[in-house]
Amino acid sequence: MHNLTIYKAQAGLRHDTGPDHPERIARLQAIFDLLSESPFDTMPQINADPASFKQITRAHPESYVMRIEDAIPDRGLVHLDADTVICPASIDAAFEAAGGAACTAARDVMNGTTRRAFCATRPPGHHAEPTHAMGFCLFNNIFLAALEAQQNGAKRVAIVDFDVHHGNGSEVMARKHDNVLFISMHQNSLFPAGRGDATDQTPDRVINIPLAAGAGTHEYRTAMTGTVIPALESYQPDLILISAGFDAHRDDPLGEMALLDSDYAWITRDLCDAADRLCDGRVISVMEGGYNLDALKTSARAHLLALADL
Repeated sequence: MHNLTIYKAQAGLRHDTGPDHPERIARLQAIFDLLSESPFDTMPQINADPASFKQITRAHPESYVMRIEDAIPDRGLVHLDADTVICPASIDAAFEAAGGAACTAARDVMNGTTRRAFCATRPPGHHAEPTHAMGFCLFNNIFLAALEAQQNGAKRVAIVDFDVHHGNGSEVMARKHDNVLFISMHQNSLFPAGRGDATDQTPDRVINIPLAAGAGTHEYRTAMTGTVIPALESYQPDLILISAGFDAHRDDPLGEMALLDSDYAWITRDLCDAADRLCDGRVISVMEGGYNLDALKTSARAHLLALADL
């Protein structure tokens, strides 16, 4: 069994969102550059195949998937909304991110091929609701991984989202599907507006932890030790999934938080330690946000080292 396997969605390098868009090709290239460096270059790295239509439609209705396919342009760019942009290669990128990377990782972790996985993908996914693309996201990669894990023996799955933005799509899906717990630590009153309030809680389904702008190590430690880890201990998942957004870093242009590279290391270690106690160490991390290229790369490095127990 491998300790950490990396799943790469190469089509994400062709998902063009335009020269001034924050969710750009250079983000994934920065992660691929990191993965070519020691010690990650010696770890198993798998190039993702596209998801099957059946995998995608576990979380998104067939009509929605077809609507996205129909919207793909023959050339140039199309805006699905003010933030979410697609090009001719976007459907390939979305299918690879959602299925070939996230779902394959879920299957491999559940069958014991690898203990932990990191999915280097774009577009991100946690804002995608069952019938709505938004916030740069087309399909909800992390939730599709959760459902794939359930198809492969996981009875209870927990998603921990530390992206600076609330994972509204994952929350909606956790309310619709049984035996998936969604926990979100995010900046209060950021995108999407009106979502992720502390009062929006559902036992064994949704735990929202909104944090004030400027929150850093202390506030995140309080959230982790006071809420996240106890919730995981109580829930007893068979797998922990991480929506790994690195945009709560102090240098990120889209958030107003104050995390450092070292914070991503201890947050990840805490989640991996919980997984060791609860579910034989099974953890899958799926890439979400992070828009300062330098901070994205250094934060991801800290995260990956912790995932690999290095």
